Amino acid sequence: MPEYPIIRITKARIASTLLMGALAWGTLAHADDKVIVLDSGEAQLSLIDEASRTVVGTEPTGKEPHHLMITPDGQSLIVADSVSNDLMFLDPRTGKVQRRVEGIEDPYQLGFSPDHKWFVTTGLRLDRVDIYSYNGHDVTLVKRIALAKTPSHITFASDNKTAFVTLQDTGEVAAIDLPTQTVLWKLPVGSTPAGLWMTPGDKYLLVGMTGEDDVAVVDWRNRTVVKRIQTGRGAHNFRNLDDGKHVAVSNRVESTISILDYTTLTKTADITGLRPGPDDMELSADKRYLWVTFRFARHVGIIDLTTHKLIDTIAVGRSPHGIYFANRAPVVAPNPD
Repeated sequence: MPEYPIIRITKARIASTLLMGALAWGTLAHADDKVIVLDSGEAQLSLIDEASRTVVGTEPTGKEPHHLMITPDGQSLIVADSVSNDLMFLDPRTGKVQRRVEGIEDPYQLGFSPDHKWFVTTGLRLDRVDIYSYNGHDVTLVKRIALAKTPSHITFASDNKTAFVTLQDTGEVAAIDLPTQTVLWKLPVGSTPAGLWMTPGDKYLLVGMTGEDDVAVVDWRNRTVVKRIQTGRGAHNFRNLDDGKHVAVSNRVESTISILDYTTLTKTADITGLRPGPDDMELSADKRYLWVTFRFARHVGIIDLTTHKLIDTIAVGRSPHGIYFANRAPVVAPNPD
């Protein structure tokens, strides 16, 4: 009788086999992942293959899709069609439409409170903020709050009680109490405040001053601006770099991106040589590549963060704004996308 080798099946071997299978399955499962870009001037979204950096298709949207937000369960990407007064729910990996929710008036920016109880939209044209309850699938209007003038971006406090909104045309930040749906206070911060980003621990609220060339640092508990960090003209929106220290801010008029150290509240670098109108940003899962929409140039750019150089551009539709891909580095809560 021939002798056969004895194969010892250890726990480590089983774990290794399962891991290899999981990785292989993950590669297959995510083979169709797309970068999703909102072409707000075209009423469409562009779908980009991340690996080849080429546009592989488009999907129609409603009028003026500006911002987007992943649902708390990660199963849908919500696109706010501000002029069409509706929300589109997309497959976050492929960009295919799952469903539409109509009757959501003027949804410009949108966000979920950290506990996912509240869904908030700003009505840029209608000068109001709408607060909805969220049950994991549907949103139900709870209160409409008149909030002049030109409410724009949103972020939240980690206690789930407070939403912060920039008012572009009055140069203020407003704080809204979510449980009572009332305005707590307004704070003047400067010309045309836009993007908001809360530093970890809710210590400071950073405000992109699009009408200036700086980021206002707000001690929101004491309602005072404690510092201004010089960045570039048209400081607009933020994306954390997921290294426990830095956040990027797009300077839409200067056509640069500044890197801020949010632990010291200082600027550490400027990324130059960009196309006009850098706006929203997304960060690759390996934290090496920062994707950015060029609002005034009909392109998306890819920046290598190891060199701070623009290494590629991709032509998309008119006025590209929001950008998202599922295979991304984490966004620091409680900040929305």
